[in-house]
Amino acid sequence: MSVQQAKIDYIVETSAQLFLDKGISSVTIKDVAVKVGVGEATLYRYFANKQNLVVAVATRMAADVRDHFFDLSAPKAGLDKLRAFYGDFLTVYRERPDYFRFISEFDATVIPNAGLDEYENTLLPYFEDYLAAYRLGREDGTVKEIEDVKLFYLATTHALMGLCKKLTLNRVVLNQDSRGEQEVQALIDVFVYRLNNLRV
Repeated sequence: MSVQQAKIDYIVETSAQLFLDKGISSVTIKDVAVKVGVGEATLYRYFANKQNLVVAVATRMAADVRDHFFDLSAPKAGLDKLRAFYGDFLTVYRERPDYFRFISEFDATVIPNAGLDEYENTLLPYFEDYLAAYRLGREDGTVKEIEDVKLFYLATTHALMGLCKKLTLNRVVLNQDSRGEQEVQALIDVFVYRLNNLRV
């Protein structure tokens, strides 16, 4: 790894912690520069603006979450792999609620189409893993045919992300919001039920 890449990695890691601790909107480039121990001009050499830095952090986090939580390599039937895939959202909800809070703010503040290609490319392996599990499930007979698999993937993962983001906001708004894990699990059960080719 080059010295320049090591500096970029350090800036991204430090920024990630600041964004998780204080929120994206509360952190300035100056805050990052102070924490990293460089001048603001140095940061601007690596990141043209705060938007670019936020996208770099989101890209790194998405890759890290996939690497640490979304592992479908275990030898299982296709349906079980898909159940595990959805279940990983619940695991992240339990263990990394700060990730969902970050993504909630990221979605609300990021400027559309502003350097998001790398971030979108980081999300592709999630779908590729899902698609491989779906195809295995079709081959082994455990998964029903879905007319548009990508649409089903997007609808179900967006629903899970949306629920997890809502439930991980800083406070419980209504009494009904106090059963977060059960809500996430119930949504997962609905998706798996739709996919299950073995149910009678």
